[in-house]
Formats: sequence, C-alpha cells, structure tokens
Amino acid sequence: MIAYVSGTLTEKRPTEAVIDVGGLGYRLLIPTSSFDKLPPKGETARLFTTLIVREDSQTLYGFATEAERTMFETMIGVSGVGPKLGLAALSGMSPSELRDVVLGEDAGMLTRIPGVGKKTAERLIVELRDKFSKLDRLGSNGSHEGDSETVQARSDARSGLEALGLSRAEAEKRIRMVLRDNPAVSSAEDLIRMALRPA
Repeated sequence: MIAYVSGTLTEKRPTEAVIDVGGLGYRLLIPTSSFDKLPPKGETARLFTTLIVREDSQTLYGFATEAERTMFETMIGVSGVGPKLGLAALSGMSPSELRDVVLGEDAGMLTRIPGVGKKTAERLIVELRDKFSKLDRLGSNGSHEGDSETVQARSDARSGLEALGLSRAEAEKRIRMVLRDNPAVSSAEDLIRMALRPA
C-alpha cells in the first residue's frame, strides 16, 4: 500500500498531477479540491494516495488531505460507486460539506454531482449516512476534528434530540450549527440545550 507520494511537482491539471520521486514520475488522478491546494510546478508536493488495482489497470489516486482520501475510500466502498464518482463528489464539495449533505439527507445537493441522479442520491444517503456519522467532524483544512469525548458527546446529543422528537437529519443539522458557532462545547447536555434554543 502506497500511503503517500512526495517529490517535485512536474505537471498539474484540475484532474491529475505528476510527482517526480527520485527520477520516477507518479501520475495521480485527483479531485479539483486537491488541485486547488497544489503548489506551483517545480516545488515539492505531497499527496495522500489510494491505489486501485484491476485486471487491466493500476491507478493511483491522490489527495491533498487525509480527510479527502478518507471520504473517497468510504464512498467507493459503496456498491455501484466507482472512483470517477468519488472524485466528482470531492471536486464539487469539501469533505465536511459532503458529510453534512449526506447526514442532512439533502438528495437535491447530491444530484448536483455529475453522474448522480435522484435514485443514486437517495441510495448514497442510505448507504453512507452511518459510515459518515462515524467519521464525525471533518475540518475544512482536512483534519479530523474532535477527540473521542467530543465524538461521543455529539453522538449522545443526537440520540437525545431524536428521543425528543427530532428527525435524525434535523438533530444533526442543529448540532452542526451549535458546533459551528460554539466549537468549544463538548458535553452532550450543552449541545442538546443549545440545539433546542429558538432560532
């Protein structure tokens, strides 16, 4: 397994990059979100990678952040979702936005991804919802935010809000809004209390 490739960036396009590592050029297919984070050609670049081996090909996919790679690998784990769709999703949304769209059950936003129709969007929500909720918060800078206590508090708060009659999507939406405005909140009790405040 190739975890990452680091070397001189010799070529870059919105859909691919070539990194020279000791005279060997690695061609990586990338989402546009990773392209935006690449340095100018000739400078050192590092991309996290996923290698997909098939009977007739070996393709290396590159990502500027571990969060992008995690989302990509989670998506292609769903039956019928290939690398092309995974790259398209990350080209249209950041990892945190993609996660929020799925957890918010916003099929309309998912249909904006090239190749995703209404039925595919609904299937993605069903199949990815639980997997994405386990990832918890993915920072816009690509890091995984929150320690295990925060993750547990968020999960407990979501369950509490659902017990109070909110749908899973609405509970998740309110918790996201609380954490966006109050990132220091770390207890389920505070999350529930603040999520129930009138808008």
